[in-house]
Formats: sequence, structure tokens, C-alpha cells
Amino acid sequence: MFTRNGRGLTARGVKPVCPFQQKFENFYLFGAFSPINGSSFLLELPYCNTDMFQLFLNEFSKHKKKELKVVLLDNGAFHKAKKLIIPENIILLFLPPYSPELNPAEKVWRLIKDELVLKSFETLDKLKNKITQIIKKTIHLKSIKSLCGFKYLQCKF
Repeated sequence: MFTRNGRGLTARGVKPVCPFQQKFENFYLFGAFSPINGSSFLLELPYCNTDMFQLFLNEFSKHKKKELKVVLLDNGAFHKAKKLIIPENIILLFLPPYSPELNPAEKVWRLIKDELVLKSFETLDKLKNKITQIIKKTIHLKSIKSLCGFKYLQCKF
């Protein structure tokens, strides 16, 4: 948990004063967002590793069980671990290396992170509560479709 830097405007020679906090407590949000229908699935987990990704896949698979889920991913090591067991209703597609701009989920993460710029939180629970408020306020069907609806993902059947 740390304060995210942002841009500020001050008079020449005046150093901006901002709240700052640096602690090494954290949690991770795993998420999937549909550019087609705007649905989303988010899971808060304590670590970002292969075991947690497996847990995310398992839980995501149970969500709307009959739906085939195609998940775009970067090339993170835990996304490609050999010990992963990919559920039958999930297909993993990997983006080219070093191309986060092609990942629609990055726009959702950016929206959440931008709401946290230059803010500090006394506890991890207060940060979690703030993120929950941001998600409830901004993450809905229309915003997901708008943020994630890249032309290259829109299929016509």
C-alpha cells in the first residue's frame, strides 16, 4: 500500500506538498471484463502468483458455468505456469509481449488507479473500502463496454 504519484500544478520554484505513505501491505484484484455485454468478474486475493491465478480461474469458471470465456492475458509467468489446470469453459489467449495497450482490462485498472492518485489510507481495510466504492460507482455494464469495446474484439456473427 503506497501513495500513487500524480501530476500537480504549482508556482515556479514551489515544491508541491502531497500526502505520502509507503507501507508494504497489499492485496491484489484479479478481474475479467466483457467488451461484448459489459459484465465483469472481480476477485480480491492476498497474493499474485500461480496458485491465486488458479483460484481465480476456478471461481471465474463457476460464474455463469455454461458460458465459454475467452480471456486475454499478458505474458506474466503465473499466467503460463505448467501446473495450471485450465477449466473447460475458459480459453486463454495471450497478447504479444510488451503490448498492454491491447489489453482492454488495463483501461479498467487505470480507471480505478486514477481515483487513488495522491491519496493515503491509514489501513489496508480503508483502502479496500475505497476501492469497493470506486468499483460500485464506476464499474457497470455501460462503462465496461465503453472502456473495453476495442474494435478488434467486436465480432459480428
